[in-house]
Amino acid sequence: MSKYWRDALGHEGLVDAHVGCAGWSHVSGVAPAQQLDGSQLERYGSVLPAVEINSSFYRAHRKTTYEQWAASVPHAFRFSVKLPRTITHALRLAHADALLAQFKDETAGLGDKLGCVLVQLPPSLQLDLALANSFFEKMRSSFECMLACEARHATWFGDEASTMLKAHAITRVIADPCRGQPGPHEPTTLAMYMRLHGSPRMYYSSYSDAYLAKVIHDLAARAQQREAAWVIFDNSASGAALANALAVLAGLQSSHHP
Repeated sequence: MSKYWRDALGHEGLVDAHVGCAGWSHVSGVAPAQQLDGSQLERYGSVLPAVEINSSFYRAHRKTTYEQWAASVPHAFRFSVKLPRTITHALRLAHADALLAQFKDETAGLGDKLGCVLVQLPPSLQLDLALANSFFEKMRSSFECMLACEARHATWFGDEASTMLKAHAITRVIADPCRGQPGPHEPTTLAMYMRLHGSPRMYYSSYSDAYLAKVIHDLAARAQQREAAWVIFDNSASGAALANALAVLAGLQSSHHP
C-alpha cells in the first residue's frame, strides 16, 4: 500500500473503501502527488486505490492484458470491471453463456485484484424476472467478487427486482444523476457502489464540498463495518473526477484520524 493510501485510509478500519475514477488514462499528470515515472496506470495507482475499467464494455481485453494491469499496481489496489455491452445491450442478458465464460477467463488475469464486476443495463431493458434470475445466478456462480448492477428502467426498482437482487447478493448501484429509479434508493446488500457522473452537467460538473462530505460519511460507515464500499467518479471531461476522488480520500483521512 502506497504512503498516500496509508495516510488516507489508515492502517485499519477503512481497507474496504475503494475510491477511484472511471478509467485512468485521462487523469495522468493532473494530481500533484502523482509520481512522474511509470505507466499511466502506475502513476494513477500511486494516488488512488481503485479504478473502474470501462473499456471492457466496448471491447474484449486479453487475459495477459489484465495480468499486466494487475502487476502495475500495489497489492491492495482493486479493479472493478464493466461487463461487455454485447452481453447487456446486444443480447440483453439472454443466451450469453459463451461470452460470460470468455469474460470470466479474461478477467481472471486480475487475480485477487478483481474487486467487482459491474453490470450496467440499457435504459430500455425492462425487468424480465425469470431471465434476470437465470442471468444473475450464472453471474454469482462465475465470480466470487462483489457484483453490482446499474439498472436504468423503472421496472428494476420495484419489490420484485429488489428481492431478486438480494437473493443473488447483487449490489444495487447508487448513480448520480439516477435514471429509472422512481423513489429513494433501496440497498440490496450491505455493500455500496456509487457511480458519480457529475451534476448538474454530466461528465463535467465537479461536486460540492457538501455533497462530497455526505459521500465520505456513507463510505466510511460501510468500510468501518468491513463492508465493501466503492465510489467511482465519472465526471472526467473537465478533470473533476480525480480532484473529487482525492478530496474524498482526504476526507476519509480526517474522519478516521480526527
